[in-house]
Amino acid sequence: MPARLALFTFGQFRMPAEDPANDGFHERNDPILAAADTAEGFIARSGYADEPGPECWGEQVYPRFHRDNGDDWAPATLSLWRDAESVMAFTYSDIHNEAMRHARDWFDKPGWPPLVLWWVADDHTPDWAEAVVRHEHLADHGPTPHAFTFKAFFDAVGAPQSVDQDRVRDLIRQRAVRKTEKPA
Repeated sequence: MPARLALFTFGQFRMPAEDPANDGFHERNDPILAAADTAEGFIARSGYADEPGPECWGEQVYPRFHRDNGDDWAPATLSLWRDAESVMAFTYSDIHNEAMRHARDWFDKPGWPPLVLWWVADDHTPDWAEAVVRHEHLADHGPTPHAFTFKAFFDAVGAPQSVDQDRVRDLIRQRAVRKTEKPA
């Protein structure tokens, strides 16, 4: 039975990646990835072939929604999590939540899902190509057990399920407490 939740995110910059309009995104990117690496419920994430860090999970490819701005690059992530509540607590707190408030400054308004979730077995690590297939499936068919969102979530056996919002709030509070308890 699948036991880990895969998450793929994709955004499309309005301007080429290195345009100064994207400086706010770039300033937050490494701190956001570092915050994810220490988040409750985080298991692992793919790195990128041309950057130091975690191993890249296959050749990085983009969904058909990608528009090349002359740099053949777009912000995308691929990660594994223990559960939806952990992903949501990370997404809607701290620096990631703050960055999402500025998304309109950097990204096109998507005509596609900004993320896709799906369950994977403990012995399976999804690659970028699998993530793109799931993402496009969600865009084409809507949420199904094969590819879904937080709002239309499915459990590991494919049954519709709601994300436990009380647990999400508890995880956010716990993270805030841990941050204040860190030694200087």
